[in-house]
Amino acid sequence: MLTMLWRQTATGLRVLVALTVLCGIVYPLVVFGVAQLPGLSGPAGGSIIHAANGTAVGSSLIGVDPVPADPAADPYFHTRPSASSSGPLGPTDTTTSGGSNKSGFNQDLLDTVNQRRELIAKREGVNPALVPPDAVTASASGLDPDISPAYAALQVARVARVTGLSEDTVRGLVAQSSSGRVLGFLGEPTVNVTTLNLAVQEARH
Repeated sequence: MLTMLWRQTATGLRVLVALTVLCGIVYPLVVFGVAQLPGLSGPAGGSIIHAANGTAVGSSLIGVDPVPADPAADPYFHTRPSASSSGPLGPTDTTTSGGSNKSGFNQDLLDTVNQRRELIAKREGVNPALVPPDAVTASASGLDPDISPAYAALQVARVARVTGLSEDTVRGLVAQSSSGRVLGFLGEPTVNVTTLNLAVQEARH
């Protein structure tokens, strides 16, 4: 009886040690090693983006809506609104990520969407009917860095006017921060606001 119990205990301990080494040491080291391969190290490290001087300034996966020092002279491209914002257009509460969970028939949500449309139209100096849907609806995370090409195009004139860059230059920067459909047919084309605002800032200097 004791001999059988000892054998079972010893077998269990050997399995425990083997799996601890395999899953707790070997596997993490293999994953870490693969993550350092060219083309994988950036995404594995959080897709960090750097300024021209090499300083890390954020992640291309996280969009934080910038707040201009002077709203009348706003030099930034803006992300989609966040459900966690204190106001209809921000600023975004980066400590909270999530949607409002309100249905499309919720009157509070409809009122907020209409308020956002009016505010964005006023900011961009256009007719409210020209404001695209993604500009007035929050993303699921509230930290989505991507906007539609239509929303980016809507902001080009203002950014060019405030920054002093030509509209053609700003459109070129938008194109550089744009991505097409995944595999050519999945999803929609997008523009990364985080990388775009960095490119605009660097183009001004």
